Amino acid sequence: MTDRPSALNRFEKPALVVGIVGLVLSAIGGFLQPPHFFQAYLVAYIFWASIALGSIALLAIQYLTGGVWGVLIRRPLESAAKTLPLLLIGFVPIFLGMRHLYSWSRHDVMEHDVLLQKKAAYLNVPFFSARTIVFFILWIAIGYLLTKWDREYEDTGNPRLILRIRKVSAAALLIMTLTLTFASVDWMMSLEPHWYSTIFGVYFFAGSVVAVFATLILLALAARPALGEVVTAEHFHDLGKLLFAFVVFWAYIAFSQFMLIWYGNLPEETIWFAHRLEHGWEPVTVALVLGHFVIPFFFLLSRGAKRNRIALAVAAVWMLVVHAVDVYWLVMPAVERGGFHFLWVDLLNWIAVGGLALGALGLLARRRALVPVADPRLPESLSFENM
Repeated sequence: MTDRPSALNRFEKPALVVGIVGLVLSAIGGFLQPPHFFQAYLVAYIFWASIALGSIALLAIQYLTGGVWGVLIRRPLESAAKTLPLLLIGFVPIFLGMRHLYSWSRHDVMEHDVLLQKKAAYLNVPFFSARTIVFFILWIAIGYLLTKWDREYEDTGNPRLILRIRKVSAAALLIMTLTLTFASVDWMMSLEPHWYSTIFGVYFFAGSVVAVFATLILLALAARPALGEVVTAEHFHDLGKLLFAFVVFWAYIAFSQFMLIWYGNLPEETIWFAHRLEHGWEPVTVALVLGHFVIPFFFLLSRGAKRNRIALAVAAVWMLVVHAVDVYWLVMPAVERGGFHFLWVDLLNWIAVGGLALGALGLLARRRALVPVADPRLPESLSFENM
C-alpha cells in the first residue's frame, strides 16, 4: 500500500489553477452584475461547504459507532473537514454582499416591514456575522480535536484515546446538529425572512450527507493506488447502501416539509413553494424530484449496482449534480424574482469555489497516508464482509 494517491497528486494543482482563474473571471462578473454575482457565489459556497460540514458530522458518527468498515474512509473525511478554515475566509464575499442577498440587512426594507422589525433582534448584520464566526470556530475545533487524537491513537494504540474520541464525538454531534440547523436558517431560510420551516435544517443535513457519500465513493475510486488497493467491493457495497439510505431520508424529509405546508395551506408558508412552482421554476422542481429520488432510488436498489464500481461512480456523479441543483433551487428563487435563468456567472462561481476546495483537499491529503496503516483496527476493516 502506497502512502500517496497518484490520482490526488494529479488533480490538486490543476484544480487550484482552475479555481484561481475561475475566481478572477467571476470577480469580473461581480463588477458587471453585482447582485447576481453574490447570489451565484452563495449557491456555489453552500454546495461546497455542505460537503465539508457533512464530512465532520459523518466523521463524528463513525467514531461514535465504531464501525470498522469506516476506518478506510476516515482520512478523506478528515481532509474535507480541514478545508473549513479556507471556507471561513471564503465567507468574506457573502459578508460583503449581504445587501444584495438578505433583505433584512437593508434599513430601507426594515423600516417598512413590521414582521421583520419583530425579528430584528435575531436578523441583524452584527449578530448574523458573530453567529457565523462562532459556527466556524466550533466546526474547526471539532475537526482539529478528532484528527489530533486519531493521530495519537494510531501512534500509541492507547484505548483511552478511543474512549475520549467517542465522548467528544457525542458532544460534536449535538453541536453539529444545532449549528448546522442555525447555519441553514441564517444562510438560506432567512433569504425569505417571512417564511419558516422547523424541518429545514434536517433537509439541508440530509442533502449534505448524500453529497458526502457521493464524494467518498469518487475519492475511493480516484485515489489509486492508495485506496484502490484496499477498498473492496464489500466497502463499496456499504457506501452504496449508505448513499441509498440517505437518498431515501432526503426524500422523506422533503416530502414531509411539502406535505405539512400543503396541508396547513397558510399563505405565509405556501409562498415558499409558490416561488418554486412558477416563473420557469416548475421544470427544475420536477427534475429535482425525479433526479434526487425517483431515478437514484430504483438505480441504487440493485445489489449489483452498489457493487459495480463504474455504476456506483455514475450514481455518485449524478447525486453531486442533483445536490448542486437542490442548493440552486433553495437559494435562487428567493433572491432572483425575475424567473429561472442560468447565467455564466453561476457556473464560474461554482467552478471557482470548487477548484479551490478540491485543490485544498488534495494538498491536505498529502499530510497523512490515506490508508491508516498504524490503526490497530485496520486488519479487521480490510477483512470486512457484508452479511
